[in-house]
Amino acid sequence: MTLLLDRTNQQALLDLKRVLVIDDEEPIRRLLGYMLQSHGYETVLAADAKEARTRLEETSFALVLCDVNMPGESGMDLVRAILNQHPHTAAIMVTGLDSSVLANAALDMGAFGYVIKPFESNEVLINVANALRRRRLEMESRLHRENLEDVVRTRTMALQQALEWLERSEKELRLSREETIQRLAIAAEFRDSATAQHIQRMSHYCELLARRYGLSNERCDLIRTASPMHDIGKIGTPDHVLLKPGKFTQDEFNVIAQHAEIGYRILAGSDAEILNVAATIALTHHERWDGSGYPRKLKGEAIPIEGRIASIADAFDALTTARVYKPAFAFDHAVDLMSKHRGEHFDPELLDVFLASLGDIKRIHEAYADRPSNGLSRES
Repeated sequence: MTLLLDRTNQQALLDLKRVLVIDDEEPIRRLLGYMLQSHGYETVLAADAKEARTRLEETSFALVLCDVNMPGESGMDLVRAILNQHPHTAAIMVTGLDSSVLANAALDMGAFGYVIKPFESNEVLINVANALRRRRLEMESRLHRENLEDVVRTRTMALQQALEWLERSEKELRLSREETIQRLAIAAEFRDSATAQHIQRMSHYCELLARRYGLSNERCDLIRTASPMHDIGKIGTPDHVLLKPGKFTQDEFNVIAQHAEIGYRILAGSDAEILNVAATIALTHHERWDGSGYPRKLKGEAIPIEGRIASIADAFDALTTARVYKPAFAFDHAVDLMSKHRGEHFDPELLDVFLASLGDIKRIHEAYADRPSNGLSRES
């Protein structure tokens, strides 16, 4: 495939759903192929770089899922060549090595995602859908830019329309990113039967506190979008601990407390600021002002402001929501309990902001109240 395609062929590539799966382990290769085929994707399998190159010469692919470590040519070298020779093909790396250095190297060379084995079906499908959406938007943007010079020369009005289109594309990319974050957060919460409403309340509580505390509009928007990822680390918590209805033993509490570090490792190291903010929140939302929290026993202003905000929002939502081990506390009772821990669990200045905003807090609490459900959750 040449680097420059005519516009008719580029348009045809936009709707392509063909995926090339490259992995030297046959069970993994077949599992990925079956998983994608069952969700409407056309898949082709390749056992190594040589076979993958042959398949790429035979037909076009929208996306390659490529293992990093393979005999002969490495997955990183292969994907680098694919992105150079087939610029309309997106790439996601699949690896058994959880390395932020390797992940950043993959993203820096142009990969759209990084999936760690063993993976969950939803994780792969979300990464594939997001990569294809981003690929489509970038191809549309590229096509549009190629036409832009002719448009400017012929019609000034067309230029204005083009600029409006670019603004819509940027907005769609931003909404796509936020939607992916929301879906990942909801997936993590559903593991312990929490509701999507908890995600909404958490997001709005955090934004309200950030704005009332005086943070910039940009920072408030980042906290609003990133805070739903606070418990993403629960993906790594075993079900027998996460779903236990009774009181945790000390060993079980130690296991579930690891979700803060797990969430941080999932999210940290990205070039995207929103994921770095989400990583900070995931790591620090269980730290306490007096240093008695976890996982790192940070104290006072050593706890990032995002974590201090999320701690208040998460604790209040846990108190006012029914759990397997307790009913929901009344709004006023929950406020009283929070007040008693001013300067202990919570940043006293931030808690004062929270207490001064109870009217808005109550409106959020009522607007995003849990819908009737047979399942209850527990928050650590």
